[in-house]
Amino acid sequence: MTFKLPDNVRPVKDRHGKTRYRFRKVGHPSRYLKGKPGTREFYASLALALEGKTEKAPVASPRSVKEGSLDDLYRGMKRTNAWQKKAERTKYAQSRVYERFLDRVDGRGRRYGERPVKDVTVGWLEAIFSAMHEKPGAADDLRKKLAVLLQHGIKRGWVNVNNARLTDPYGPQSEFHTWTEEEIAQFRATHPIGTMARLTLELALNTAARKCNVAELTRDDIKQGRIITQHAKDGNEASVRMLATTREALEALPAAPIRHLVVTQFGKPFSVGGLGNRFRKWADDAGLPHCTIHGLRKALARRAAETGSTDAEGQSVTGHKKADTFIGYRKKAERNAMSDKVMDRIEALELSNHSAPRPKLDKSEALND
Repeated sequence: MTFKLPDNVRPVKDRHGKTRYRFRKVGHPSRYLKGKPGTREFYASLALALEGKTEKAPVASPRSVKEGSLDDLYRGMKRTNAWQKKAERTKYAQSRVYERFLDRVDGRGRRYGERPVKDVTVGWLEAIFSAMHEKPGAADDLRKKLAVLLQHGIKRGWVNVNNARLTDPYGPQSEFHTWTEEEIAQFRATHPIGTMARLTLELALNTAARKCNVAELTRDDIKQGRIITQHAKDGNEASVRMLATTREALEALPAAPIRHLVVTQFGKPFSVGGLGNRFRKWADDAGLPHCTIHGLRKALARRAAETGSTDAEGQSVTGHKKADTFIGYRKKAERNAMSDKVMDRIEALELSNHSAPRPKLDKSEALND
């Protein structure tokens, strides 16, 4: 049985393809209604919306934390100076990963967070990571975060060994693809100057900024021909000269009052997730389904290494605190350069062999051969 929707209520598809019902009326805050049309829950939610009242969430009783459990360890880690010094965005993102993990339930109906830290074995962790084999990137990220959590357990004297670090990482398969020059050209050919897709690519490729930083770039971050980026992960500020390709893409945009550089079709800044989804579509439209916005950060590191930049020079752009990441790009670039020299010598040898005069054989020698 179908129900006619009330006035000011419209069906909306969310990003998962699920239909939700949104209430919008002048003078009232917009909101999504609970339940399905025709149900008591739906009409109760609609009545509150018409009255302008907010729906009160049930007050949850605080969960008791067992001493020596993963919950207890996580709570203690969040009180440390190392955690407090993290950026608010970083704390929020990492908390979501930790708390989703701690709220998982095992086969006996017990939350992971209730598990004693001393019972966190390599085998238990390996089973969890193995179940995530279809999402190797998420498995590696969780593995790294649990290693940090268990390291705090070692500091507190709860355990002697960090079992998360003894598990096997997924390795290179979970890494973001590094854009090649051909792929960059292919994207540019699909998204010409004047499009938001093109500006986003140029900004990311110019600054080595992460998705969250690109979404937040404003005109105030451009000073005297340089782009200032506060790198989210390491907190390092980088100031890089604006490239001509970026300037051309930027000058094709409308002038102020738009403050943010990367905006939606309505002139509003993207959320971090929204920009990631939109860039995914732009890359797909260019025939590059394996390319991501984070891969452009890696492309700039590759370019720096291939042009002979030192580790310190590369880090001044990418904002990496540790040289390990950039060293990998430099070594690869050096290997490529050395292999090119080898092939140049082999090619020269081949050419000299072909150009050298060959002795003529008489017929009897040719038959004997």
